[in-house]
Amino acid sequence: MKALITGASSGIGYSIAKYLSSLNYDLIVVARRKEKLEELKKQVKTNVKIICLDLSKEENCYKLYELTKKDNIDILINNAGFGDFGEFDKTNLDRELEMINVNIKSVHILTKLYLKDMLKKDSGHILNVASMAAYAPGPLMTTYYSSKSYVYRLSQSIISELRHKKSKVNLSVLCPGPVNTEFNKVAHVEFSFSALESDYVAKYAIDKLLKGKGIIIPGIMMKLNSFFSRFVPSNILSKIIYLNQKRKIK
Repeated sequence: MKALITGASSGIGYSIAKYLSSLNYDLIVVARRKEKLEELKKQVKTNVKIICLDLSKEENCYKLYELTKKDNIDILINNAGFGDFGEFDKTNLDRELEMINVNIKSVHILTKLYLKDMLKKDSGHILNVASMAAYAPGPLMTTYYSSKSYVYRLSQSIISELRHKKSKVNLSVLCPGPVNTEFNKVAHVEFSFSALESDYVAKYAIDKLLKGKGIIIPGIMMKLNSFFSRFVPSNILSKIIYLNQKRKIK
């Protein structure tokens, strides 16, 4: 059995890689930082293939597929992604376009390419990592929230298509709330709610993925949050989120 994990150098991706290895999956781990992937390789007992690529570049998404299409991937984890903080008119456009490329374009390309192969053999699992941010407007983190909404809706739609096909291929979308990772450091924010540990989120996500759960939300508080957010008008929700985001400023 073999799993491919993008964004495996830290956080949820790193934890997912370790947990899948404990389930006897050989790993293909993808990130830009080779030293972190080498560190991961030393911590697991199954075989690990390291691929260093920057998935913000479209051509590297296709390159990754070409390098691995003969590996008979059983599980694809689309975890690579990052966020940024600030008012939309003041945030850096180049960084936002890079975020869109990683958070949206790479997920879209890799999902399509590997899904086609899985459908041919009628087996396999794909986990797309979105966020609770997918459920709401995101003032002060506009591009990040919007990108995760795309991942959530893309995944939700594919899940429906697969069920109508009665396919044995499973796709799930992970929507965590705050998690103790490097995310807040990269995005230049601090969480205003208590964060879950990445190892817990990873185990919960993979266990649910392998059981065929479509939408995966770790933690009781985030489950309640996703439920009650459906009943709050978007303009009010936007105001609440804006005030909450302001509290994150370091």
